[in-house]
Parts: sequence; C-alpha cells; structure tokens
Amino acid sequence: MVDAFRSELLSAVLKIWRGETHESGRFEIYEVPFEPGQSVLDGLRWIRVNRDPSLAIRFSCINANACKECMIQLDGETVYACTARLEPREMVLTPLPNKRLVRDLVTEIAPPSERFATETST
Repeated sequence: MVDAFRSELLSAVLKIWRGETHESGRFEIYEVPFEPGQSVLDGLRWIRVNRDPSLAIRFSCINANACKECMIQLDGETVYACTARLEPREMVLTPLPNKRLVRDLVTEIAPPSERFATETST
C-alpha cells in the first residue's frame, strides 16, 4: 500500500527537443505523472493531451514495436518510445540525429523510394 501511494507522488521530467532544425531548436521541460510500467510514448501522449497539443511525435502502434515510427534518442541512445520505460527522473528526448528533422521529435524515416513525390510547378 505504501508503494502504491509513493508511485502516485513520483513524476518523470521529460526534457524534449523542440524545433524544425537540429541547429536552431530548443529544449522544453515537462513534468509527467509517473506510474510503473509506463512507456516513454505514454509520457509523450500525456503531454499532448494534458499540456501541449503542439508537440510533434510520430507513432502508429502502442507498445508493440512493430511500426518503427516512434524511434527517438533517449539520453543519447536510439530507442523505440513505445518500448522504452518511463522512469521517475529527468530523461532527455531528442530526434534521431542522422535523419532529416521534420519538427520536434519527428524525423523522416521512410526510405526515399516510399516517400510521396513532391510536386514541381511547370
């Protein structure tokens, strides 16, 4: 019973890279309620619903590691946000450094052959 009460008081602090380029962005810090077993994706979705709907994240599955769309850097390591566990500490989330940044944590992950062709004016 004491552990259940204690977990209600814990929070994770997510320090998240925001911006449209790797060079000119900034970090924003969000405090997220922590419950054991939550994924980093759960924390990001909580932020979108409760604090900042403008946070750009990409995901398709929930805790299945099947789509590969939620790849980010967590404390400098490449992870899937749906399987990485949220922890009651500061966690630094950044976009993949070797991919073209779309915005915030969203990077271009589709191979060039699978991307929509950009229209050119004639």
